[in-house]
Amino acid sequence: MKNSCLFIITFLCLFFLQTAPASSEGNSYIRSWVKNIKTGNCTRDKNCLVSSVILLPELYKKYNFRLIWVNQISVRQLIDAIKDSYHDGLVPEDYHLSHIQELQRTLIVKPDPVIQARLDIILTDSLIRLGYHLLMGKVDPESLDSNWNMTRPLIEMNATLKMSAYIDNAQITKLMASFRPQADSYHELKRALASYRKIRAKGGWPQVPAKGILNSGMEDQGILTIRRRLAATGDIPESDMESALYNNDFKAGIKRFQQRHSLEANGLVDKITLSAMNIPVEVRIDQLRVNLDRARWVLRNLPQNFVVVDIAGFNIQYIRSGQLAWKTRAIVGSTYRKTPIFRSDIRFIIFNPTWTVPPTILREDILPKIKQNPEYLRNKNMVVLSQKGIQIDPSTIDWTQYPGIGFPYLIRQRSGPENTLGQVKFMFPNKHAVYLHDTSRKAGFKRTERALSSGCIRIQNPLHFAELLLMDKPGWNREKINAIVESREQTHVNLPKPLEIIFLYRTAEVDHKHRVLFKQDIYDRDSAVIAGLKGKFKFRDSKIIE
Repeated sequence: MKNSCLFIITFLCLFFLQTAPASSEGNSYIRSWVKNIKTGNCTRDKNCLVSSVILLPELYKKYNFRLIWVNQISVRQLIDAIKDSYHDGLVPEDYHLSHIQELQRTLIVKPDPVIQARLDIILTDSLIRLGYHLLMGKVDPESLDSNWNMTRPLIEMNATLKMSAYIDNAQITKLMASFRPQADSYHELKRALASYRKIRAKGGWPQVPAKGILNSGMEDQGILTIRRRLAATGDIPESDMESALYNNDFKAGIKRFQQRHSLEANGLVDKITLSAMNIPVEVRIDQLRVNLDRARWVLRNLPQNFVVVDIAGFNIQYIRSGQLAWKTRAIVGSTYRKTPIFRSDIRFIIFNPTWTVPPTILREDILPKIKQNPEYLRNKNMVVLSQKGIQIDPSTIDWTQYPGIGFPYLIRQRSGPENTLGQVKFMFPNKHAVYLHDTSRKAGFKRTERALSSGCIRIQNPLHFAELLLMDKPGWNREKINAIVESREQTHVNLPKPLEIIFLYRTAEVDHKHRVLFKQDIYDRDSAVIAGLKGKFKFRDSKIIE
């Protein structure tokens, strides 16, 4: 009863403080603060907590420099939203949580219009900060990758100012829900993060001691530890933890673990599998937080039809009418010739393509091979061309001086079954000379880890992909595609309309079976994102409000 009375008194104090009209002293304080913010003095002051130098002043101008947060329910909803940001992988202290609570306690003890005005400004900045992170992500991808071309403005100023209606009508919870990506994949990642945090709260999982390769039929005390490790993440039932025997159920659990961690699902407890098992739960939590932020970067305003190149997942997905229509394996750029992350539109398809060797591959790979083997060009069905396209006799070239000096010619591989690009390539404008294509080397698709190319994407079953992309083009079907391929004549075919293609780098996701999947960070990009998530709040440098 005593605690209930204290709660009621506290609520009433806050209610009257929040709903009471602002004094002239409080209004003057707000006006002074806004002036300080607009002039840039606040951002240069280490003791100034306010970050929003554009939207916050405009909001207070709309309110005639009076208190905005006069609705106590809105205040409570905002504080709840700040606390709830933890479940999005964000940091509540980025949104002034402790400072807000401290100011509230101070006002309960001693109401003061200046402190009330300061709290109001901090609440407004908190709303803007949190909304910004939910809409755009905390980390600026453009600062991590100069190739990034998916930056978008936050929102139009007039539309942003309309959020005042949400404040006045106690709809902050609804507002924050609208800021989050609406894609199911985002909410699945949130649930995965909550699940792994529960595992951490229970003490995580045991470290598995190094062993020789364990296989079916073996009995070993180390299997008991592995069973506990598998049970912690649901790869085997908790009821299966008591046996030291490597039986079929145990092997099935190992395979499930391997599949979820992008490993070869052979059921063997080898060094690679043990290494993945011993990655601490905290690292997996960070990995989920990183990919939640990546989702906030891009999972907004997506078209109904588009193609996703999942670089870390080594696959390509075709989304049609908002649903996964097709998925296939892909080979992506190696660690020293990384596939860039960007967005474009597939415009046309080339059947029976030729291949003009890109400058980097020419310099680093092809020219040294030609110098070692004079028959290399003939064996690979390649010709030498001038910059104007005139064919040059290779015997007239002194190959010994290359690649030491700039090569003044082009080298092109003719169409044919041995062409590096295979039978088809999919073209979209970009500055990287990157595209999707078939390959004459199919064996790479059998590998689990497929970072093997020079930056372009080699695609498994490319003719079926071409069939899918041309299904809405009258007169096109698989029979026609096969006939063109068999003709060996280079043929350009425009898509019925451009199809958006997005190159993404995701190291964690949840599949259609609701399994949490972890992938190898092949390009070592997660660490920079987690550092940004753990760093201080800052707005990105690029323009975010139009």
